[in-house]
Amino acid sequence: MFSAHFFKMLRLLPLLALPFLAWLIPSAPKGAPGDFSPDKVNLALRRTADGLLRLSGDSTSRIPAIEQSGAGVWRVRLEQPFNYEQLPALLQASLELYDIRQPYEVAVRRCVDATIELGYHQVDYSGSNVVPCGGREMPEGCHYIEVTFLGNTGQAPFWTARTWVLLLLSGGLAGFWFFRRKKPVPELTAVAVEPDWLEFGNSRLDVAGQVLFCGGVRQTLTFRETKLLRLFVSSPDQLLERDLILRQVWADEGVLVGRSVDVFVSRLRKKLAADSSVGVVAVHGVGYRLETGKMI
Repeated sequence: MFSAHFFKMLRLLPLLALPFLAWLIPSAPKGAPGDFSPDKVNLALRRTADGLLRLSGDSTSRIPAIEQSGAGVWRVRLEQPFNYEQLPALLQASLELYDIRQPYEVAVRRCVDATIELGYHQVDYSGSNVVPCGGREMPEGCHYIEVTFLGNTGQAPFWTARTWVLLLLSGGLAGFWFFRRKKPVPELTAVAVEPDWLEFGNSRLDVAGQVLFCGGVRQTLTFRETKLLRLFVSSPDQLLERDLILRQVWADEGVLVGRSVDVFVSRLRKKLAADSSVGVVAVHGVGYRLETGKMI
């Protein structure tokens, strides 16, 4: 008989297999858009060279073999004269024909010493169809048209971005399952939340619940009454000026009315009447003070 743990482990197999499946599946089928292969580059450059010679009136000269002089660097040797201004459009059209979409740069080098005499970047042509050195007289003699492809040259890396994403995803899910199994979430239990009590005299104020317990009587306060009483309780036996009370209690209304202090103080006096150890005393022309007995 198989244990329950064995069957739980079986659930991980599809997750662990994802990166290996991603590696087995090619990122793009051969011949898909943007495919980069030596044969296609060879044909595109040969077509470009043929077009340049024909436009210069030469339809019989042999086009030498296309050479790969480095990683992503290809060139064709032309000993016959050609029109440099016709090169960008011919090359771009040939690359698009063979679906080669890698960015590239072009250099026209002298065969003798490889000195660059003309050249441009693909961005120059794609942006305005105008390339540097256009309109200048093409030097005579043998030249290499050298095309350097930038960035990815079509070789699919062993670890593709897709593989990394799937690997991280499967690893994350597996780790979550493992730690969840090892450390199960405890059941929620009722937790008593202590109210925000303020004690003064023989009374208590529940600020969060807006409730006053005074002389054994439970009284519900309004939001503004709670703010005012809390201000008094926070500064017992201290004189609070009317302007301070207005700013602290009524500032959120935007309009400060002095009469509001008197009205709400009157309400609090009535609700505190059951506790003889406290009282709100007026100081004429200045403000109010909460007088308390011994703090509990």
